[in-house]
Amino acid sequence: MPTLFSELRCGAITAPNRIFMAPLTRCRAGDTHIANDLMAEHYAQRASAGLLIAEATMAMEGNSAFWMEPGIYSTPQVAGWKKVTDAVHAAGGRIFLQVWHGGRACHPLLNGGRQPVGASALAIAGDEVHTPEGKKPYVVPHVLADEEIPAIVAGFRAAAMNAKSAGFDGIEVHGANGYLLDQFLRDGTNKREGAYGGSLENRARLMLEVLRAVSEVWGSDRVGLRISPLNSYNDMIDSDPVWLATWLATRLNDFNLAYLHVMRGDFLGKQSGDVLTPIRANYRGTLIGNMGYTANEAEAAINDRKLDAVAFGTAFLANPDLPARCKAKAPLNQPNPETFYTPGAAGYTDYPVWQG
Repeated sequence: MPTLFSELRCGAITAPNRIFMAPLTRCRAGDTHIANDLMAEHYAQRASAGLLIAEATMAMEGNSAFWMEPGIYSTPQVAGWKKVTDAVHAAGGRIFLQVWHGGRACHPLLNGGRQPVGASALAIAGDEVHTPEGKKPYVVPHVLADEEIPAIVAGFRAAAMNAKSAGFDGIEVHGANGYLLDQFLRDGTNKREGAYGGSLENRARLMLEVLRAVSEVWGSDRVGLRISPLNSYNDMIDSDPVWLATWLATRLNDFNLAYLHVMRGDFLGKQSGDVLTPIRANYRGTLIGNMGYTANEAEAAINDRKLDAVAFGTAFLANPDLPARCKAKAPLNQPNPETFYTPGAAGYTDYPVWQG
């Protein structure tokens, strides 16, 4: 019977345990979007994870949605991330990079006045974005024409090549949380016609094209995909998320992915349903669950083979030695939300390790 501490084969890599670190945007890269020594320390501290999945990283220039998130489109950014991967590998860890395009979640004030792009002419409603000029409403994106989409795919391919040069062990394609690939996938934000709209096959086309492109760089067994069929964050919805999850799980069997990483619920509690059961029934690869798991719940899901691993977010944020704490059933540090996105070491590299 598998446990949290069993080895797990994920495509081309072997994870020594099944406690993964979820990608967590922390905004520590500064306005140059270059990974730095502080980030290297942060990830190296957490190298005991079965797999570290580094934070959402801009695949191409001009698509910032968080002001100080990292990128992977320039030579200095590759060098910055190389410091991180070297530190993680020296500490005995394995690390994938989450490559990402913010789509309509980007803002002109974060991108030199450049209008964001999206699947359809729909702005994110009911929320605001942090900018150098304070909180601002999201803007209506430029609708990507079909002939503009190959450049997006090429951008992800270039990011995959740069991630390889930076020394990562693989990459995770960010197809979740209302960013560009998710905007095309779900029918609440994709109102277009033509090759990339209408049917689920068409709405998934961009995501699948990106997966093929980055797999040509890495081999699909070093590529993961993250999805969030239920999450309404960034003003997202789908008319049938369970069917979307079921269809996509089956379609992804055409690849030999390292894993499929699924956010099981909705941050905002607007949508509910069980997407993990149909995904498990239809997807033949490694399945990672994410979103609010306790160690005991994760252990039970893995024991029952409902999941192969669990990615922990804020628990890993506050507990750099989370696997050791889970094994010893030790108390956990509590995360401080006030320092999630602030510059500097506070709430980033200063969480104590367990002294037991």
